[in-house]
Amino acid sequence: MVMVSSGDVSEDSAGIGRKRFGVDEVESVDDLSVPSRKRQALSVLDDTNKSTVPGTVSPPAFNFNRFCYRHDPDIQHSLTHTSCYKQDLKRVKKINDRISKLPIQEQSEIHHIISKFNNSNDRLRTLILDGLLNSCCFPQLSYVSSELKDMIKIDFISILPQELSLKILSYLDCQSLCQATKVCRRWKVLADDDRVWYHMCQQHIDRKCPNCGWGLPLLHMKNRAKAIKGKQQKQVEEDSQEAEKQMNPWKIIYRDRFKVELNWRKGKCMVKEFKGHMDGILSMKFNFRFLFTGSYDGTVAIWDLFTGKLIRRLNGHQDGVKTLFFDGQKLITGSLDKTIRVWNYMTGECISTYRGHTNSVMSVDSFKKIIVSGSADKTVKVWHVESRTCYTLRGHSEWVNCVKLHPKSFCCFSCSDDTTIRMWDIRTNTCLKVFTGHVGQVQKVIPLTILDIENLVMDSNSADDETVTGVDESVNEETPPLVVGSQLDGTIPYPTHLLSCSLDNTIKLWEVKSGKCIRTQFGHVEGVWDIAADNFRIVSGSHDGSIKIWDLQSGRCMHTFHGKNLQKEGMVASSSGDVGGENPTTTTAEGTTPASPATAAQTTTTTNGTSNTAAAKISPIACVDIGDSEFFSGDELGYVKMYKFDYDDNPQLG
Repeated sequence: MVMVSSGDVSEDSAGIGRKRFGVDEVESVDDLSVPSRKRQALSVLDDTNKSTVPGTVSPPAFNFNRFCYRHDPDIQHSLTHTSCYKQDLKRVKKINDRISKLPIQEQSEIHHIISKFNNSNDRLRTLILDGLLNSCCFPQLSYVSSELKDMIKIDFISILPQELSLKILSYLDCQSLCQATKVCRRWKVLADDDRVWYHMCQQHIDRKCPNCGWGLPLLHMKNRAKAIKGKQQKQVEEDSQEAEKQMNPWKIIYRDRFKVELNWRKGKCMVKEFKGHMDGILSMKFNFRFLFTGSYDGTVAIWDLFTGKLIRRLNGHQDGVKTLFFDGQKLITGSLDKTIRVWNYMTGECISTYRGHTNSVMSVDSFKKIIVSGSADKTVKVWHVESRTCYTLRGHSEWVNCVKLHPKSFCCFSCSDDTTIRMWDIRTNTCLKVFTGHVGQVQKVIPLTILDIENLVMDSNSADDETVTGVDESVNEETPPLVVGSQLDGTIPYPTHLLSCSLDNTIKLWEVKSGKCIRTQFGHVEGVWDIAADNFRIVSGSHDGSIKIWDLQSGRCMHTFHGKNLQKEGMVASSSGDVGGENPTTTTAEGTTPASPATAAQTTTTTNGTSNTAAAKISPIACVDIGDSEFFSGDELGYVKMYKFDYDDNPQLG
């Protein structure tokens, strides 16, 4: 902010006022027939700086004229104000044409009045305007009002320093930024600036913006680049598009993710179907390019998602492959044959086999040199690869269906058919907490760290519900020591929440610190076999044959997809005999809006073209997995589906 006092004003030999704005001197200019604006040099008068109260001094008045293109020649003749200046010239020409039609005497009087007004200081100008407006009738006031609408507008984005303009634009949402590019060339340059879109990416990618509520998927660029490279081999992009990507890379990054998120919200996706197993799907794991599926047939199929081809099949297990783990380097499988195997997925070679469970291995998880497994023998085992030792955690009274490691806190979470979830410390091999609340067998548990707690929707009665406390009242001789009701160590970064699903048809969200269930999600009409989640969404697969997409923050069901029709697919399989095909089929799909169970059944019946509800039985969904721009499902018929949301079927951003 620049404050100009009377000491800053001087007169040159020609009588044209000069006034210093920082280090630059700005002279007034003539505007055709309108008399010269010499008042520029006298915009701040001595008497405006003098207080009307004796003995006091008022602060110098701020010079607003430095932001007005009508008074600052540098602004007036700049490229950003050329259009405004041309509009003034047109207006002046129009005024001169109207004046020229008047008698000479009236022309002289009007020029004298305008000249007198232009040469007056701000205080006198204000008084003159007050007097004129007070003398005007309503038609004249209406005319003044209509003329002022455009004349008082100031293009502050173009006038302000670039850093301030970019700061202002960074507060806009995506749609407003795109609209700003259409104002003028200068606005387009600023609104497309990489710094603005970098800020937008920081606000939205892999997190929800607190202002607009939108969050965009991460879309790992390294793997996405491989897919883009493959597409570029088939088609040549235009030079203009390449130039655009080089000029505005952060806008392109934002745009790609915006399209994917929009498809997620609308439920629009492209569906690819894979059929390569002889029996039902039990497990699956997705890792960018590769999809691993385990089946009752005892094999693991590895799919290349870029080509859609089955690239390898792993044989070795003597029974169904119930669980898979893949971290980009090693593939670990657990089977109903009671063994755990570690594979070189590139060659298909089995590197090692772990034996120790006395019943089927239901779940495995791993981090670095530690493997944890849960089994139908009611135990959780912690395998230390380097020391070749194994510790057994006992406490569950029924099958252990899922185990999940949380490496940052050295914790392991397990869920069981005994309807409980347990939290273990794998350093001390003790049980820290027990979560109770489900009334059916718990099939899956996922630890989450939710940062935006304020916008997390919880059940209204969760705080008063005494049935969901994290206290273990049962005592078992084999159970490791459990400190009942103890507080967790505040210095350890435990996950903030847990997500679980059960055969009681519900999905529950738990608070780790208190051990309480804070939200229960209803929607499935039969047991929920599997769930997967990221920072924005939950995907659930149920025995009712439906796949539901839920919003993580609100718990609201956004879309519902349905699996294969048992009768229809049975006829197709028997007629074609193709149960081992390696070529996927591609279709498009759109998720339905949430409906009641009766409506869902009716919709399913109508879609399948039969009035027999029993004949329209949908194949149960056994497992699901989720990525940034896709999710996967596997059913008991042996079909694997990929629902892909990054296909280009939306209006382009910007």
